[in-house]
Amino acid sequence: MSWWSDGTEDEPDEFDEFDESTIRIRPNPKGNRPRTKTRPEHANAVRGRVLSVDRGRFGVLVHENTPEEALITASRARELGRLGIVTGDRVDLVGDTSGAEGSLSRIVRVDERTTLLRRSADDSDAVERIIVANADQMLIVVAAGNPEPRANLIDRYLIAAFDAGLAPILCITKTDVADPEPFLRQFDCFDLEIISGDKDSFPIGALKELLIGHTTVTVGHSGVGKSTLVNALVPGTDRAVGRVNDVTGRGRHTSSSTVCLRVLDDDGGSGWIIDTPGVRSFGLGHVDPANILRSFANYAIPAATLPPEAQGIALTQAHDWEIVDRIAAGELGESGKARLESLQKIITTLEK
Repeated sequence: MSWWSDGTEDEPDEFDEFDESTIRIRPNPKGNRPRTKTRPEHANAVRGRVLSVDRGRFGVLVHENTPEEALITASRARELGRLGIVTGDRVDLVGDTSGAEGSLSRIVRVDERTTLLRRSADDSDAVERIIVANADQMLIVVAAGNPEPRANLIDRYLIAAFDAGLAPILCITKTDVADPEPFLRQFDCFDLEIISGDKDSFPIGALKELLIGHTTVTVGHSGVGKSTLVNALVPGTDRAVGRVNDVTGRGRHTSSSTVCLRVLDDDGGSGWIIDTPGVRSFGLGHVDPANILRSFANYAIPAATLPPEAQGIALTQAHDWEIVDRIAAGELGESGKARLESLQKIITTLEK
């Protein structure tokens, strides 16, 4: 009897003959399982290092420093969405990771990055372009001449390095063309590692010592010799090199991609160098202006002409604008004043 019955027997219902067994379920027209928001854990994913990026395909080194080490080709898993993957990223992969010809694996995870080197199209553009991930050093390559070195461009590289948390190394090439010392004096106020030489007598061994145990990204104006250095550091690489235009004094863009290469020394030590395409400008629209002077203070050193007791002042403890007063007091010499003026101009540009 139904719940509304008054105790008399119910009349037969016209639908009593039906039950769940008579219901027809329409099949999935696509013939596949319905979507779920639950993503697989990929517990057996293989760890790798992204060495190159080329139109949606990634060259990834897996099983690094083991007998199974292999360079494989991978694509991005759909579940990563619009997440960018750049050279230097540490990733997890599934699928065919054998490295056999024609094989393709999938990148399913990108590890948290320790550092990010970024630039923008110009100072007014807040949209950042990530160049590399997880580097810890920046090799700033400058020619002593042909093309002429530009202090302002080096200032921009230094700001980008300071902002990203990279230790800068200044590398001067083509010392046979011009004496680099007058130019280098402009950077006496910084505690920078500097290495220099020409094509025929460059101290490659000394440069290797600075790279072993580190991941170093190279930056520099087109035509300064970055790819030539990389070819010397990693024999057999054959990165394209070009010449400087005799009329304009500008270098041609020869390296068109960013690639990460292993550097080895005679004792079995290794490091990584990331060669990037040459640029003629380096936008800083993504940089927080408040960080610039703080970074300046962290790398500034007192002028050698100061007495020992004055040189002992801890400039690394300086606050943002305290460095301005110290420079005015002569603690960083003439080069400090010149660098501060350059940085202030850049700050003014960023704050517009």
